[in-house]
Amino acid sequence: MVTFKKTIHVCIGILTLVLIGCTAPEPSAENISLPSIFGDHAVMQRGAKIPVWGTADPGGIVKVEFAKKSRTTTVNEDGKWMVYLPSQKAGGPYEMHVIGLDTISIKDLLIGEVWLCSGQSNMEWQVRNAMNAQQEIKSAGYPEIRMFTVDRAVSDTPLDDCSGSWKVCTPENVGDFSAVGYFFGRHLHQQLDVPVGLIHSSWGGTPAEAWTSLETLESDTVLLPILERYRESIENYPEQLAEYREILRRIEESGDRLPMYHKDPGNKGAEKGWAEPDFDDSRWQDFPVPGFWENQPGMNIDGAVWFRKVVQIPESWIGKTLRLLLGAIDDFDVTYFNGIQVGATGEETPNFWIHQRHYTVPNDAVHSEKALIAVRIFDHYGQGGFAGPGSNMRLSLAEGPSDDFIRLDGIWKMKVELALDPLAISGPGGQGLPPEPIGPGHSHSPAGLYHAMLYPLAPYAISGAIWYQGETNAGRAYQYRTLLPAMINDWRELWGQRRFPFGLVQLANFMPVSEEPQESDWAELREAQLLTALNDPDVGLAVTIDIGEADDIHPGNKQDVGKRLSLWALAKVYGFDIEYSGPLYDSMEVQGDTLIISFRHAENGLIVKGDTLFGFSIAGDDYQFVWANAEIKGNRVLVWSDQINDPVAVRYAWADNPVCNLYNSEMLPAVPFKTDDKPGITFVTF
Repeated sequence: MVTFKKTIHVCIGILTLVLIGCTAPEPSAENISLPSIFGDHAVMQRGAKIPVWGTADPGGIVKVEFAKKSRTTTVNEDGKWMVYLPSQKAGGPYEMHVIGLDTISIKDLLIGEVWLCSGQSNMEWQVRNAMNAQQEIKSAGYPEIRMFTVDRAVSDTPLDDCSGSWKVCTPENVGDFSAVGYFFGRHLHQQLDVPVGLIHSSWGGTPAEAWTSLETLESDTVLLPILERYRESIENYPEQLAEYREILRRIEESGDRLPMYHKDPGNKGAEKGWAEPDFDDSRWQDFPVPGFWENQPGMNIDGAVWFRKVVQIPESWIGKTLRLLLGAIDDFDVTYFNGIQVGATGEETPNFWIHQRHYTVPNDAVHSEKALIAVRIFDHYGQGGFAGPGSNMRLSLAEGPSDDFIRLDGIWKMKVELALDPLAISGPGGQGLPPEPIGPGHSHSPAGLYHAMLYPLAPYAISGAIWYQGETNAGRAYQYRTLLPAMINDWRELWGQRRFPFGLVQLANFMPVSEEPQESDWAELREAQLLTALNDPDVGLAVTIDIGEADDIHPGNKQDVGKRLSLWALAKVYGFDIEYSGPLYDSMEVQGDTLIISFRHAENGLIVKGDTLFGFSIAGDDYQFVWANAEIKGNRVLVWSDQINDPVAVRYAWADNPVCNLYNSEMLPAVPFKTDDKPGITFVTF
């Protein structure tokens, strides 16, 4: 399908060039249309031929006028047409006119740098959820940054169009856009001083194979099991779906085990007075908010959990309408203020698990300086609780200065109302919510998102792509070594760009810190990302091993993620003479009981944050790793342990959530690595 699409584009392009060489006929096409990627406020790529395409009745003539140039072509028998406009320098605004018997005019177009931003939930994570969100939104007046978000969709076959529209970067528009995409684009805009267009196409929780074409998945024996599992699931889908629905029906009938918020008869706690200000919660457990309750001992449950917090408000606020912000809550909530329900978010809300709770407290609920906030959270899958960030949890006047607020993060009171065993489904009558069978239209279906959310965008001229994904593939990290580079090359073929710059965000630190060295799926996945960058000169790696959060798979610091991606782009795509990577393992020398580790990207020396260098472990020929002592010597690190006399291997930051603190002089974190890799991996210049 990719090859077919490219062939049509090439043929249409040749026809366009032929027509240019003679007198262009008058436009005559009927029912002309453009895909949604062409719209008011768009940014088009500078320094490259600009493809413009659409549909119309076959045989008609379409003319495109832009920047005092025009191109004319004939609509082919399939009702498709395409022209290539000449490359332009950065600038604008311009208008484009697409002319047949009718004319489509697109206004406020800019020429600059265009980047595609894709991945799963950490790319989808919005600016309004990021660290210092209110300040970032307030200062987001960048009229030459433009943002396009592709609406979620799945398809079994390639689509010609997607839903979405371009928006100018303003405080009113930026909050709903990808935080990583915005911070990446903002830094590029500030450094390049040209317009920047950001095309955001991501979906939380999705695997990389959903963003890869079927042809690519079929072409490699390592990837074929992905399709085999899916095809087996499709064959059994009717039976699996019927069983799934029967389980849900029985759970619903059980009355006290209802998995979904809107089905739950709950708020039983509210009936007991748990939402009331005078309720005695002194025997409830203290709980640090934000945070997930699965991180507390004995709290590996789904179900309903209540949280209460007393706050002191200024006397001047009494009788006035307030704004209550609780950050993101995973999954659903009902929220009360002084016993009055002021808000609720259920499964009907898009991205409910990352949706920022913004509730209005009516003035009649604000009747004293002592106020009680009560929140009932229902979790039906995965982690449950306040997802944060804490800086987004605040109470303020609805109409008041932005810097006058009460922070709500900290210690709350907590009590379990309804505990369900997570995913403990062995048949009808079990507790919890079973995973939905993967079938047609499922976001995990191989190529399903490639067809619906990528294919319609090509061949819109872009500079490159950034990608934040991997959490969902962590259990298949070794396969990801093949899948990720295959997906990248797949996209390059779709766009017809051999040198397609592709920036990766390496997985951040997450989950509890391990006391002893151990194996880690997340560390293996990070290595797969590193190997992809090492073996492809047009792939970059933004390391985030120091800015994750143990209890939040969606860390709030998206500013540094975007900036580190932009450092790579500025250096490797735009030719800036700057450092863009943290220390990268280069070689190892054995001297007695000590390993001497040399690094690239450490020409100006290495730095430890703190008094002691952490994160290294070593092993002898039995490959039983122990924590090691480490000391910096220039741009090398000496590593040893009294437990290992003849070390043969070293690892750094090799854990789900490693304690590590090695940086270069530019304060970029060292790249996690291990030397005891499987044979056959070729390291090349980064």
